[in-house]
Amino acid sequence: MSTATRSDSRTQAMHVADSHGVIRVHGARENNLRDINVELPKRRLTVFTGVSGSGKSSLVFDTIAAESQRLINETYSTFVQGFMPTLPRPDVDVLDGLTTAIIVDQQRLGADPRSTVGTATDAHAMLRILFSRLGEPHIGPPTAFSFNVPTRTASGAMTVDKGRGERIVVRNVVYQGGMCPRCEGRGAVNDIDLSQLYDENKSLNGGALTIPGYSMEGWYGRIFSGCGFFDPDKPIKKFTKRELADLLYKEPTKIKVDGINLTYEGLVPKIQKSMLSKDVDSLQPHVRAFVERAVTFGTCPDCAGTRLSEAARSAKIGGISIADACAMQISDLAGWVRGLHEPAVAPLLTALGETLDSFTEIGLGYLSLERPSGTLSGGEAQRVKMVRQLGSSLTDITYVFDEPTIGLHPHDIRRMNELLLRLRDKGNTVLVVEHKPETILIADHVVDLGPGAGTAGGEVVFEGTVAGLRSSGTLTGQHLGYRASVKPAVRAPSGALQVRGADTHNLRAVDLDIPLGVLVVVTGVAGSGKSSLISGSVAGRDGVVSVDQAPIRGSRRSNPATYTGLLEPIRKAFAKANGVKPALFSPNSEGACPACNGNGVIYTDLAIMAGVATPCEECEGRRFDASVLEYTFGGKDISQVLAMPVADAERFFGAGEARTPAAHAVLTRLVDVGLGYLTIGQPLTTLSGGERQRLKLATHMGERGGVLVLDEPTAGLHLADVEQLLALLDRLVDGGKSVIVIEHHQAVMAHADWIIDLGPGAGHDGGRIVYQGTPADLVAAPATLTGEHLAAYVGAAGATGA
Repeated sequence: MSTATRSDSRTQAMHVADSHGVIRVHGARENNLRDINVELPKRRLTVFTGVSGSGKSSLVFDTIAAESQRLINETYSTFVQGFMPTLPRPDVDVLDGLTTAIIVDQQRLGADPRSTVGTATDAHAMLRILFSRLGEPHIGPPTAFSFNVPTRTASGAMTVDKGRGERIVVRNVVYQGGMCPRCEGRGAVNDIDLSQLYDENKSLNGGALTIPGYSMEGWYGRIFSGCGFFDPDKPIKKFTKRELADLLYKEPTKIKVDGINLTYEGLVPKIQKSMLSKDVDSLQPHVRAFVERAVTFGTCPDCAGTRLSEAARSAKIGGISIADACAMQISDLAGWVRGLHEPAVAPLLTALGETLDSFTEIGLGYLSLERPSGTLSGGEAQRVKMVRQLGSSLTDITYVFDEPTIGLHPHDIRRMNELLLRLRDKGNTVLVVEHKPETILIADHVVDLGPGAGTAGGEVVFEGTVAGLRSSGTLTGQHLGYRASVKPAVRAPSGALQVRGADTHNLRAVDLDIPLGVLVVVTGVAGSGKSSLISGSVAGRDGVVSVDQAPIRGSRRSNPATYTGLLEPIRKAFAKANGVKPALFSPNSEGACPACNGNGVIYTDLAIMAGVATPCEECEGRRFDASVLEYTFGGKDISQVLAMPVADAERFFGAGEARTPAAHAVLTRLVDVGLGYLTIGQPLTTLSGGERQRLKLATHMGERGGVLVLDEPTAGLHLADVEQLLALLDRLVDGGKSVIVIEHHQAVMAHADWIIDLGPGAGHDGGRIVYQGTPADLVAAPATLTGEHLAAYVGAAGATGA
């Protein structure tokens, strides 16, 4: 056989290394998954769909991505693993063909006030190097331009021996930092209203303190009573200047109370450390309310909010300081960087320009590098994380995305689809959890989970091509061509909410009358000023209840019953029926099982290995002490009630001997938002993003207020769930509420009574009202981007007969 013939035969035969073309998942049982098997093609775009709560995230994130990360972490030394998060092995029989997974999820970026868009990416670090090399006058190294690094001075003596005998040298060294000394790099200063801290007519023992958590019954009481700096029985208004200063401002001081060594600290510095050093939105509701009442935040007068010292702002390149550069819109900053021609820093300029261009390419050119990362929406945060991946040379990576189109206008979804395809075409495996039909349609492979949510889901109901999905008969297949139509008649407004001269962020002195008593949809491309208009001019008014995108915070002890306040009337009903204290019926209080402290499981920490959770043998996972379970209400004990699905609990507390109107009202709202399948005691940590969004909506629906503001309520919702949401919005409006929805989903736009469209672009190209009127008029004469896409959507509805 000739050499050429042998070469041809080798070419025709598949190399064994090329046979690993799929990711095999067999026997996956995480959360609600029912022992499912799937094979996902590598180097293809696979979209996972299904109703909210069907198990998509459990399969993609909690099984495939989690195992990939766990295996990578195990390649590090045990010393390094000790500093890394410990990940348990997913509950799955076989996971084969995994590659390195890069997760781009919707988790918000750090809400620390020091974190900005620039620090969350490499852009700010590269800018600091650029100014340290080219800035005039030269003030120091890159740290001299960092608002997270203070200027430090050190002095000391050292012995030097250069061969001619030892001699002592005294050195004074200045480590140059860029932090503004007044605001410590935060850009804002705060003043505390002392009248909100205490009632001066009362004594400390008489309950003068009005700060949440500060009472005289616990440790604070022992410290205030035993410190000796003032008389706790004397009204505060009669304190001497020295006593008042000690109460409010005294620095940490060691004291001894009843033989115990303690530290006394004034109220103001203690509040600053415990409350004001954290992001306000991360605080508990009652603490947040106190901070908003007692503290006024203002721009730092020394640095004008730039966070930088005067020296850092003095160095300029072509008349531009680093503060000016960070304040620019990123698309403008990219143009400025391209205009710099300095051979000495050419590689740096190239890298910085590519990073800034990536922001524009991904639809975030309207941001600025100084924008606090905690103010970004979930969709914006996800796209900021994508910036690092766009220019990567890595291939054969598994990229995992969680609804990358969330928060995107239909005009921007097309651009996102192109980015996903580009990542795939570089030889990567792209896994996307998604509901939007525009992204489902570009998939090479589709995995549809269902058929329902929660215990009714967790099965693969379809696996194959988009064409196969259309004819599969599954819920997703049936709704893939669904289009809402424009209403033939709209409601008449009952009044108007006036907005005058709105200028928050990029808004340009907007004057607007928002109709009341109808369904109003505020739309526009990402960054056009929708949230700035509503949050800045509407949300804070009396009678306005706002449901924003802030994530629900909660531990594994939190559940729908505790989050919605449902547990309170249930506990009281049990207590009244049995003549005992309500605290007995809480697994976080007196009724907790003593063996597991109300957790239901025993956690064993294995250091660098993942911890092990075993069901508690005493309570068998029911979380309550055995004596508590002897008390019943309506024939059920408290553990049986917490194990009930919402729909069953709604019937249970709605009639008969267990009738409890307060509990029934909460449960009815949960059913209305489509969460009837959840168990009321299910940990919040097991809920999907869409379920959390609807849980928050159900909670706020019970608040009093004539105007309800919803920020992208379709986030995380399946096409079938969107229909249910539209019916809910109609019921709210017909019930007398005015509903204002910030939304990109065309189904919600088409269903609106009134549309307010902002634009025409993003950032400084937006901030204006480009259309306001009925959806029908917008479709009839589409003069904006929203109008064009809505007209195409409604046209498709006519074509499909929807």
